[in-house]
Amino acid sequence: MRLFHPDLLALVALAPAAAWVAARLWRRRIAAAEAWAARGLWDRLLCGWDPRRTALSVVLVGVAVAALAVALARPRWGTSEQTVDRRGVDLVFVVDDSLSMGARDVHPSRLEVAKTLVRRLVHAMPGNRVALVGAEGDGVVLVPLTTDAAVIDLVLDGLQPGSLPTPGTELGNALDLVPRLFPPGTERHRVAVLLSDGEDHGGGLDPRLKALKEAGVVVHTLGLGTPDGAPVPLPGDAGTQGGVKRREDGSEVISTLREPVLEQIARGTGGVYLRAADGGGNLRPVVSAIDSMDKHPVETHTIDTEAERFQWPLALAAAALLLQLALPPFRPAARPAGGAPALEPLPRVGSRAASGVSPDSIAGDRAPGEAA
Repeated sequence: MRLFHPDLLALVALAPAAAWVAARLWRRRIAAAEAWAARGLWDRLLCGWDPRRTALSVVLVGVAVAALAVALARPRWGTSEQTVDRRGVDLVFVVDDSLSMGARDVHPSRLEVAKTLVRRLVHAMPGNRVALVGAEGDGVVLVPLTTDAAVIDLVLDGLQPGSLPTPGTELGNALDLVPRLFPPGTERHRVAVLLSDGEDHGGGLDPRLKALKEAGVVVHTLGLGTPDGAPVPLPGDAGTQGGVKRREDGSEVISTLREPVLEQIARGTGGVYLRAADGGGNLRPVVSAIDSMDKHPVETHTIDTEAERFQWPLALAAAALLLQLALPPFRPAARPAGGAPALEPLPRVGSRAASGVSPDSIAGDRAPGEAA
């Protein structure tokens, strides 16, 4: 046996104190009875009084307090199996990691803000299966659907602008991969979140959005960057001309946020578009939309738990209290065959009754002038 709250077992020490208080109350009641009638008259004046019943009542109070203390300590023994269903949706994060996502019009960069937002969304919606797709020239599945959110966090650490083999930005290629990640039979539980600046050099989004909608995939989009834009930093040591991407004439390439593209994707699949100015932006509309979707079991496992046994001492405490309340200190008066209680006539008792004079001596007294 193990106690969940072993410290509360010390409350058992209150049981003798409760019994002592109950005994004191009964002593006061008995003392009050002795004040007007001597014990020699109690067989007649307190018909049915039984000191053993009084003692039992005191014991029951102590037992009830002790049992209640044990119940509060929550004893446990034995084991019970419990099947736990983890319910959620299948969620795919599509992160644009092209060179333009290194622009610093949002701090510290668009891609770093995107990583922060992915981590926040995973943390805000536990219980879902999640996957990660990188969107550059070609879409790449970085993490398939999994219930281990730590894998997403680990892969995000190594994601850098322009880190995939094919340069450029073609969002359609990444969106083509999304329906393939979902298992069959989950059409009502599919959702994707695209984090991008909206730059797309591939085009051809309309047929892809139609295919996503037919597959039951809702795509929410988060826009990274600003309409004014910022230069595109070059990775590594390629920045021989100031460390930013330039045109043939030497002018800087300014990457801007293309909201119409992201709005088109969200609107075409029934999703929500939000502009993310920083990593601490309000994600409540996206979180609420995903939480409102139908959930399905994504993981089922059986756990062994210790069985709670506090019910037994609690039932003992309740039984002791009920018995204490139902047990009067007086025995029921004996009834004759006719049903009415037998009443024995009492002798005349004057002021001497309180002094403990026996009934026989009282009966032998005569008033002055009274005949024998």
